[in-house]
Amino acid sequence: MSLAIVLGADPAFAQSSAGNLPSLDQILPDFSGGTAARIIQMVALLTVLSVAPGLLIMLTSFTRFIIAFSFLRSGLGLPSTPANLVLVSLALFMTFYVMAPTFDRAWQDGVVPLTENRITEQEALEKISDPFRDFMLDHVRGKDLQLFADIAVRQNILPATPAPSPGGATPGAGAEPQKISMRVLIPAFMISELRRGFEIGFLIVLPFLVIDLIVATLVMSMGMMMMPPSVISLPFKILFFILIDGWNLLVSGLVRSFF
Repeated sequence: MSLAIVLGADPAFAQSSAGNLPSLDQILPDFSGGTAARIIQMVALLTVLSVAPGLLIMLTSFTRFIIAFSFLRSGLGLPSTPANLVLVSLALFMTFYVMAPTFDRAWQDGVVPLTENRITEQEALEKISDPFRDFMLDHVRGKDLQLFADIAVRQNILPATPAPSPGGATPGAGAEPQKISMRVLIPAFMISELRRGFEIGFLIVLPFLVIDLIVATLVMSMGMMMMPPSVISLPFKILFFILIDGWNLLVSGLVRSFF
């Protein structure tokens, strides 16, 4: 019945309906330079949003925080307490706290002028990246920075320049501040943060290891071969961590390590 209705439709009605439909040229307007630029900007924005978690890890203090919390949980002997969601959320909000001046500077110097059409996209990118570059330069090890700079020069990735130093300036009296390439600075900053995170983790795990050794020695001396020492040491480690106000000490130490 539906087929009969379709086949028996008035041709004039079909012609009038077809005449009202927009043409392909009307649906797809001419892609001028401005339209193409807007499309490229939209694609770039979606790309940045998709890699935002990776940028948060690479360019901020998040790495040091999450590594320290992971060592704390391992030292306590609690494989799932606190939960991953709790530790990641705590590290995330601590990152926002530490990085607040950097975020504010990037927003005021780069994003706001761009939205007001006072600067171009390229200038905005430079002004947004400068605060993060300064933050990483303040906390990167000179040895790590020199390593990637030498590799970049050796592989002809970057031209040969005087050896960079943390702070963004090259040696020499009256030398102009030189911006270090992000492709050199970011990996150097990441391995520096990994090293510091493991250093902090060692200091966190050490007192818990001492408690484990003491408990294991006492258990062996009493002949309790079948009792795992970790079962007995766990309450003592938790009690020790509570008595020293461990969360306050750890969080305050981590935050102050960036100031």
